[in-house]
Amino acid sequence: MRNYTGKTNTAITVLMVFWVVFQLWFSTFGIISAVNLRAFHSLFLLLFTFLLYPPLKKQDKSLTHPKLADVILIAIAFFAFGYLIFKYNDIARSGGRIDAFQMIVAIAGILMIFEAGRRTSRNLAILALVFLAYNFFGKYIGGYLGHNGFTLKRVLITQFWSTQGILGTGAGVSATYIFLFVVFGAFLKNSGFTRFINDFSLSIVGRSPGGPAKVAVIASALLGMVNGSAVANVATTGTITIPLMKQSGYKNEFSAAVEATASTGGQFCPPVMGAVGFIMAEFLDVRYSVVITAALVPAFLYYLGLIVSVHFEAKKLGLSGIPDEQIPSAREVLRNGWHLMIPLVVLITVMVLGRSPLFAATVAIPVTIAASWLKKDTRMTWDKIIASCVEGARSAVSVGVSCLLIGVIVGTVTLTSLGLNLGYMILNGFSGSNIYLVGILVMIISVILGMGVPGIAAYVIVQAVAVPVLLKAGAAVLAAHMFCLIYACLSNITPPVAISCYVAAGIADADQTKTGLIAVRLALAGFIIPLFFLANPVLLPLAQEGHAISTVIATITAGIGTVMLAGGLEGWFIIRQHWIERVLFIASALLLLHPGTATDIAGLCASAVLIAEQVLRNKKK
Repeated sequence: MRNYTGKTNTAITVLMVFWVVFQLWFSTFGIISAVNLRAFHSLFLLLFTFLLYPPLKKQDKSLTHPKLADVILIAIAFFAFGYLIFKYNDIARSGGRIDAFQMIVAIAGILMIFEAGRRTSRNLAILALVFLAYNFFGKYIGGYLGHNGFTLKRVLITQFWSTQGILGTGAGVSATYIFLFVVFGAFLKNSGFTRFINDFSLSIVGRSPGGPAKVAVIASALLGMVNGSAVANVATTGTITIPLMKQSGYKNEFSAAVEATASTGGQFCPPVMGAVGFIMAEFLDVRYSVVITAALVPAFLYYLGLIVSVHFEAKKLGLSGIPDEQIPSAREVLRNGWHLMIPLVVLITVMVLGRSPLFAATVAIPVTIAASWLKKDTRMTWDKIIASCVEGARSAVSVGVSCLLIGVIVGTVTLTSLGLNLGYMILNGFSGSNIYLVGILVMIISVILGMGVPGIAAYVIVQAVAVPVLLKAGAAVLAAHMFCLIYACLSNITPPVAISCYVAAGIADADQTKTGLIAVRLALAGFIIPLFFLANPVLLPLAQEGHAISTVIATITAGIGTVMLAGGLEGWFIIRQHWIERVLFIASALLLLHPGTATDIAGLCASAVLIAEQVLRNKKK
């Protein structure tokens, strides 16, 4: 981003603080229509995009005042969205009729959004442009994916003058959940919460083999579930954890992959789930507690596999833990930083009591400030409070613009019935009634649509296209949404557009491609498990009533399977494995991960034999 000096920097800081206050007020206590809130939010996003993001990467990023071209773009954005705010109700009452001038306004607004997307999220902007072009050129496509074509006026009404396009779900999510929780994450960070989590993780697992990697897993999981951005999490915690892992003996690529994988999983890790759980609860029209309970087992298995993998890698490389003199006392860390956990406790408590996540986040922000004052060395001064507002606002810009582009995609899917047609094509053209084949095809679509997109935004895109397909194939509603969420998040570490891996590789001075491939290996349990709970949602607590015992049994066997899978992939369990052992370990893991009595018994028997063989061979050695 650009950095301004002098009066311009002061003016931008004031505007950002005003934006935070504006959003906090109207997301909770203030009265404003949903359309106007989204339109004002879009105005702020475009304003700060054109101020902070240069049109070309190589341009000078240190300025004293904005460029003339950016001022012109800001003026056009204010004209388009200001006119929308002023005229929206009249056009809505007319049944969506617009004249030539209002078509020009819509074109200007859409162009500004694509220019903002080009600067902040180029891959997503290209994808959105493809979808927008599909409105006009889809009539030339035959088969399931074709349509009869739409006029320019019809497309502009859908994309700009209705709540099905730019001002639809994406903008609504950005203006409420995403913005508030990004700001909340910034306040937590500046209160000392990040340092507290790192020190606490270090005190717990720092002494064990591969301790720094385990610290990275725990710290990144806890922080990732709060800030909701895998990339931001890698950029902040990775600067601490990756050098520690490298110093302890892990290779550069492995260190980067561990940080990227751990940060990515935080987006579906309860109890906060990076705010995406709130959005899923809205889509499903269920209590938030249902969503976080359903996510417990997948998140547990994901991080179990990651922790065990870094442990096996450490044993294979002969690594030890961090020396005792470099590890803080857990009691001392808790004594000095216990108060920093108060905001999270308040956040969860308020939601459990039945209040909305927006209200809970708004309450948690001032609680964070108050809690920081309980200890002298963590007190948030006015400078830190302003810095938190600025940091939160800056972090929300690129994600917010992504959500506006998502509106273009969702609007196209709605107008053209692309989601239904795609589902029909998958079900009837390729997969028939095989739920696993449908799941694999939807997984590929989910990963592609989520590439280069923040986790929350990726889920909104993917669920619009993929959930109808999964429901037609016979999947449960909750399982279908959780399936889409996990794969949308995992696109952050899936080559070739594995953004989290790229950021981590840059910090570790590692090869990007190798980092991405190792990250997929580390997260393989996360890639496999959704396919199994899609066919049998017993691995999702509350997905099926009256199956509590089955869920517990399935979780235990899946946990054993996750450990076996990590052993087979790393080539180590008690001692180093032969290639045949690795294949057998992976096969037994798949049997255990699949929920079913017969497969569980077979997997347990095979695992017992393989582990016994490792024990005996280790004794002989």
